[in-house]
Amino acid sequence: MDAIWRQRRGYGYNFRVAHSRARDYRECMLRIILNKKPVFWILLSLPAILMMRSFYAGDRIAMDMLHPTGEWSARFMIVAMILSPLLSLLGPRPWLSWLIQRRRALGVAAFAYAVLHLVFYLIDMGNIDDMIAEFLALGIWTGWAAMLLFVPLALTSNDASMRALKAGWKRLQRLVYPAALLVLVHWIFIHNNLGPALVHFAPLALLVAARFFLPRKSAFKGA
Repeated sequence: MDAIWRQRRGYGYNFRVAHSRARDYRECMLRIILNKKPVFWILLSLPAILMMRSFYAGDRIAMDMLHPTGEWSARFMIVAMILSPLLSLLGPRPWLSWLIQRRRALGVAAFAYAVLHLVFYLIDMGNIDDMIAEFLALGIWTGWAAMLLFVPLALTSNDASMRALKAGWKRLQRLVYPAALLVLVHWIFIHNNLGPALVHFAPLALLVAARFFLPRKSAFKGA
C-alpha cells in the first residue's frame, strides 16, 4: 500500500509541476506578445477598426461617428495623462511601468482618433459655409483649439524630437493640460450634458490634484 501511495503522490506531484510549467509558459508567451509594439498598436486600433467596419457597411453615417471617435480620443488622452499621477501615488508597479513605457503611443493614438473625429465632422458638415457659421460657438472653437494643440504634441512624440528639444520637450508636452481642458469644454457644450464628460475627466482631475497635495512615492522618467 505504501508503494502505491508513493506512486500516486508522485503522479500528483508531476501533474502539479507540469501544470505550473504550462501556466508559466503561457504567461511568458503572453508577455512576449504584449511587449511587441505592433501588437500594442493593433490593440489601440481595434475601436477604430470596428467603427470603420460599421461605417463602410452602411450601419452608421458620418454624424454617428462623431461621438465615438471623439470619446476614444479623450479616453486615450486621459489614460496617458493619469500615468504619472498614479506612479506618484502608488509607487512602482509592473503594470504601471509597462503602460508608462507606452505613454507616447497612447498620446499618438489620442491624436489619431481626434483626426478621425475631425474627418467625420468635415464629411458631416459637407461645406465650409456651415462650418464658418458655427465656428464661434463655444463647443466648436474649443474643439479646433484642442486639435491645434494636439498637432505639435503628436509630431514631437518620437525619440528624435526628444533629443533635439532636450528640456524643451517636456515643456512642450505640458500643452496637453490646456488641450485636455479644451476637450472637456468642447465635450460638455457639444452634447449639452455635463455627466458623461465628468465621468471621464473627474478621475484625471482628482489624480492630478492628489499628485500635488499628497506625498510622492517615487519618480520615474517615462516615454
